[in-house]
Amino acid sequence: MKISLIQKKKLKKFKTDKLREECGIFGISNHEDSSALVALGLHALQHRGQEGCGIVSFDGKNYHSEKRQGLVGDHFTNYETLNKLPGNFAIGHTRYSTTGETSLRNIQPFFADLHMGGLAVAHNGNLTNALVLRETLVKEGAIFRTTSDTETIVQLIAKSKREKFTDKLIDTLFKIQGGYSLVLMTNKKLVGVRDPFGIRPLVIGKLKKSYIFASETCALDIVGATFIREVENGEIIIIEDNEIKSIKPFPKQKHRPCVFEYIYFARPDSLINYKCAYEYRKNLGAQLAKETDLEADLVVPVPDSGVPAALGYADQSKKKFDLGLIRNHYVGRTFIEPTQNIRSLGVKLKLNSTKTIVKNKKIILIDDSLVRGTTCHKIVTMLYESGASEVHVRIACPEIKFPDFYGVDMPTKEELLAHKKSNKEMCEHIKAKSLKFLSLKGLYIALINEKRNESYPQFSDHYFTGDYPIKPHDNLNGIKIKQLSLLSGKSNN
Repeated sequence: MKISLIQKKKLKKFKTDKLREECGIFGISNHEDSSALVALGLHALQHRGQEGCGIVSFDGKNYHSEKRQGLVGDHFTNYETLNKLPGNFAIGHTRYSTTGETSLRNIQPFFADLHMGGLAVAHNGNLTNALVLRETLVKEGAIFRTTSDTETIVQLIAKSKREKFTDKLIDTLFKIQGGYSLVLMTNKKLVGVRDPFGIRPLVIGKLKKSYIFASETCALDIVGATFIREVENGEIIIIEDNEIKSIKPFPKQKHRPCVFEYIYFARPDSLINYKCAYEYRKNLGAQLAKETDLEADLVVPVPDSGVPAALGYADQSKKKFDLGLIRNHYVGRTFIEPTQNIRSLGVKLKLNSTKTIVKNKKIILIDDSLVRGTTCHKIVTMLYESGASEVHVRIACPEIKFPDFYGVDMPTKEELLAHKKSNKEMCEHIKAKSLKFLSLKGLYIALINEKRNESYPQFSDHYFTGDYPIKPHDNLNGIKIKQLSLLSGKSNN
């Protein structure tokens, strides 16, 4: 089926000027309050996805599934819903779609009743060869109920000729490519998997006799669990009979975690390689200050994500830090598709200036990244309208020139400001007095300058370099166009 121009435009529309998070996953074994703890864990991971959430539990005999569109707190905070999820084992997922539409059928975890028994899967990331695999499976008679690449994993496990579940899983993992972390639940096992490069995050925790898998350590904190360690790249962790087993079936690869987990995605209080993301971000700001020499009155962050870098910048440069912008935390999803009159207000729906603070001041405006420049342009304009004498923009990461294929929703290459414009042109576009980015060398100095971080010699830094750990098979300009033709011309993840 041909793709209409309207469908292409709809798919290409990128409504935010930030990189969108991937997804959050959480799973727990052997706990009488498993579903409630999963709900709490998903609360802590809400920043990783706000479109939908779901929990699947197992009571020793039957599986139970509840899925909802929207936020975790709107659905999984009452006894009525949680009572529908009995059992001592449960996994959960909070979703932001990177492939596929926002619909109930695409909300995870997915459950399937296979020949070997029930299987539930929660997936964070994106498969770069999902469409090729899907087309092959469809030709072989497979029937897909969703448009998510996660269902491809379920289908491959179901069709594997191996007898044992672990062997079926390994068989499947050797067929898929991309950046992913998985939590799977059978009637006997809770399993965590991380891709061979460790692009997407996954950690292990323990709460008394219960083991936990989560995307970030902040989800362990909220349930009172102890952080054990990160799942290693290419590692399968199997929890069965309260024992933990590690399998590493892949040829050894260098660990290449996504650099934006450090810069933006991970919650500031989450540990990455035994150090809070907040500290890494302060280091980025401090290094940015070392690379720039600028006289100004105030260092002002773009809240909330720019605050740690701005603090680091101010500390290093010995300049005054102040909140020249205040964020409205109560702008809900109502404003995703507002009326034209409301839309014209632009960034003021979320941010407003503290006019008496910025008036007649030379300002260094700090943000974690610059994607399309639309929001930055509006913020700079707002500050000038509020009386700022100069606005200099400093970005605590290098120029984003290339799209992602591993689970991050972002514009196409042509829509990225730094891909098509020089520094001077970008500065003119955002109407700033000056614009500078952190260098790539400075990024590495800020993130791995301590001995305990030498285990990370290279990140997945393709956003800046175009150096992709895994070449995409079925992406076109960062958009899965062919996906539209697979289900009556409609798109979905």
